[in-house]
Amino acid sequence: MSKQELRVLGQDAACCAGLSAAPLDEDRAADLAKVFKALGDPVRLRLMSMIASRGQGGEVCVCELTPAFDLSQPTISHHLKLLRQAGLIDCERRGTWVYYWVLPGALDRLSAFLAIPQPAGTTV
Repeated sequence: MSKQELRVLGQDAACCAGLSAAPLDEDRAADLAKVFKALGDPVRLRLMSMIASRGQGGEVCVCELTPAFDLSQPTISHHLKLLRQAGLIDCERRGTWVYYWVLPGALDRLSAFLAIPQPAGTTV
């Protein structure tokens, strides 16, 4: 695994332009690739799902995440760190435990990017 640093995507208008709106420039493609790379690992995808399933404003303690995996605690922490660096989640330490939550709008921006507008009158 590389040790490259992941930048958090901004919330500007260019961030939310959809996949079909226009071809991506190199910088935007590189930024999005880092986010999708963070989600491209099955463990990180499961962690993201577990955190996001708490709903908007919901949070989950790392003590609830770790037992769901047959991995060491440092490995889970590493995966959570990569999700944080990608701008998908944030955390707060409370005593000996760390609580995680999905950053507001992070998943909405990804789904808006992936959405392809449907022609009027069609259903999915």
